[in-house]
Amino acid sequence: MKRVIILAFVCFANLALSQDLIFPYQYGWNILSEGDELKFKLEVRDSISPRLFRLEGIGSTGIQFDTLGNFFWQPGFDLVDRLEKQKDFNVIFEVLMKDGRKARTAITFTVLHKNRPPVIEELPVVYVKMASSNSYQIPAEYVKDMDGDPITFKPVQEKMPQGAHLSSLGLFTWTPSKSQFYALRDNPLTVEFIVEDQPAKATSLGKLKIAQTQMDLPPEIFLVPNDSIITVSESDVVNLKMYVSDPNGDDNIAQVGFVCSDPQVPKESFKENTKVQSEFIWRPGYEFVEETDTTKKVDFIFFAIDNANNRTQRKVRVIVRDAENIEEKDKLTYIKYRNSLTQAKGLIDILDDNHETLSKAYKKAKRGKKNRALINASLGATTGLSPVILPTDPSKVVSAIGGTTVLTLGTLEATELLGKSKNDILEKMKVNVEIRNQLQVAGDNFARKYALKTSRRNQEFDIDRDKLLPIINNQKLVVLELDASKPSYRNYSNKELKKTFPDFSEE
Repeated sequence: MKRVIILAFVCFANLALSQDLIFPYQYGWNILSEGDELKFKLEVRDSISPRLFRLEGIGSTGIQFDTLGNFFWQPGFDLVDRLEKQKDFNVIFEVLMKDGRKARTAITFTVLHKNRPPVIEELPVVYVKMASSNSYQIPAEYVKDMDGDPITFKPVQEKMPQGAHLSSLGLFTWTPSKSQFYALRDNPLTVEFIVEDQPAKATSLGKLKIAQTQMDLPPEIFLVPNDSIITVSESDVVNLKMYVSDPNGDDNIAQVGFVCSDPQVPKESFKENTKVQSEFIWRPGYEFVEETDTTKKVDFIFFAIDNANNRTQRKVRVIVRDAENIEEKDKLTYIKYRNSLTQAKGLIDILDDNHETLSKAYKKAKRGKKNRALINASLGATTGLSPVILPTDPSKVVSAIGGTTVLTLGTLEATELLGKSKNDILEKMKVNVEIRNQLQVAGDNFARKYALKTSRRNQEFDIDRDKLLPIINNQKLVVLELDASKPSYRNYSNKELKKTFPDFSEE
């Protein structure tokens, strides 16, 4: 049954100027299962009305989101593989306010795998022959599990004819008697059975119509997929379903398993669910292929042995390609992404401090005409010049000048004569603002363009990162005469980086 999730919101009476996005308040609201519906209306806590809402990173998820903030998503059943159990999807919600401001919030949705029962289509009629052993294998194309789970068959005993048997593999066997055969001529028989998936045990009811004729299925091993050569990457999962059929019945199967040419493949990769149904699950891993090689070939032989020691086998060759470790690459690119913005913020902070210093110097220079003066001292009439012998030491003689001295105090009329030039300060302030604005714009664009890890996997990432370096190392910085003793940048927190670059992503 499909489950619908309708989420309520908590509204706050807050007329502050911050435009925070309001998401559902329930714990785990962003965790849902395949097939469930999630819908809500995105709100913003602000005194100004929003102009429009946007959503980035939806890709092929099937998310519906309009400019009014209405969100609807019913994750498809093909989003999460049965072996993964759950999968994360990263998106960024953005609101543009009418006054030009905007806010962005990254949300991670976790989609859980939901098991579905097998689907049974209408089966073709089974034709049997009188007094003969008749076997019919229920075709796999008519009985499917949409999640790709292994399936087993179980008979409904009260609906089975006398002497009939349905194996867990779906093999129907029956040797009708003469009376049973004649009864089929006018009244075909309907046999009901149950299909159960593994390991969730979800069931569906199927029907098999029996009429007069014969079908036979020779014993063999069935592999799904039925390929003799399989090519995968190191990060892929090799998943083979093995079905064993025996003409003497399922109880006659003594052993099933596999042998491999490479000892690195663990024996635990092969799991026997029942005597007739097994599954092989194996992920090579990024260290499986040597660095000097591009591929590696591994041969598998899957076998089945019955009680009479009769052996049946199937050979499969798996070609493993060398693959790039995406997780490690994402970690490395994020470090580059964060370091570039850290350097940009460090220089912005230095320029802000320098601008404040220049502003104080400029105000001081403007007050120069009122507060600065020149002192001029000159000799007046000299009344005497004679040697003087110090009483303490007769050997030392100094000259003494007697008379009057004229002291002149004049007001300074040009600020350029003392202190710093007002024009030089203005020029430095202009260069400071120019570099700061250029760096802010480039940093905002870089933070927004590569906020998602998938965008940082493109070749353009390193190109745009190299374009940011010349701005950080602008040649005009020497004009500002910045203090070289101060560090160019420090280890900022994510909150500090997001304050300078609102589109900065923490993932």
